[in-house]
Amino acid sequence: MKIESERFILRTLRETDLEDFLSCRADENVARYQYWEPYTSGQAVEYINKHKDSKPGVPGEWFQLGIVDKTSGRLIGDCAILLIYDEPGNAEVGCNVSVSYQKNRVADEALRCLFDYAFENLNVRRISAVADVENTACIRLLEGLCLKQDKSSVRSLWFKGKWGRELTYFMLKEDWMALREIRQ
Repeated sequence: MKIESERFILRTLRETDLEDFLSCRADENVARYQYWEPYTSGQAVEYINKHKDSKPGVPGEWFQLGIVDKTSGRLIGDCAILLIYDEPGNAEVGCNVSVSYQKNRVADEALRCLFDYAFENLNVRRISAVADVENTACIRLLEGLCLKQDKSSVRSLWFKGKWGRELTYFMLKEDWMALREIRQ
């Protein structure tokens, strides 16, 4: 599967992505706000093998897409969507971008493509994303995409050896489609 934007291609992961994928996922700065620790080579191989043949739209399974820079042909990050198993029409998204490509609106452009795809092809009516309260870049990204904060979903959790808080943001299909009309 492949989704194209102006600067990037979102596609399923490939074995040839290993070096770039590991470079991103092994970076402590990328892993800081994730539920995983920096990846080892073995973990990266296992992850790519698990997701390289995955199909979109399977409830309860993350569908992972690599973000490939059209100019260099290199994998510069990844994004994913999860259709919530017991909540039809609801999905969660996530995104990781290599440190050297952060601050270049990569996640913004990739998530716009993923939102378009999910709302148009996966029968999704609501997309959510979770951000650590300390991850101000992620919060700015989600708010820049016009996601709304779900005020009822602030939660505290034990995370990487300390207490933290997460915020949940969401976008409804009708709001996304209206925003898209305005942007065009």
